[in-house]
Amino acid sequence: MSSTSKQRPLWFRIITNKYVIATVVFAAVILFFDEYNLMVTRRAQREVSQLQAEEQTLREAIVHDSLSNATLRHSMEAKERFARENYYMKRPNEDIYVIR
Repeated sequence: MSSTSKQRPLWFRIITNKYVIATVVFAAVILFFDEYNLMVTRRAQREVSQLQAEEQTLREAIVHDSLSNATLRHSMEAKERFARENYYMKRPNEDIYVIR
């Protein structure tokens, strides 16, 4: 008896290869079912980016406040201006009207 069976197509042989199947299963587990899957990693990266931006903003505010603090320590006019603007302090015989 001669064997007249057809050979399987190349794509079918590739798909049913045990190494290809193992690689696909491994990739699916890592990307979707693992504790640190793709979505968790992306969310963490986005949060890190937001926190870095917030850190930069806060560092700039610290520099600004440090400069203001140094100015207030050494300048009496700056102290008076700060008190008048932020705490609505006034000089004798002076009226202050607060408009918001």
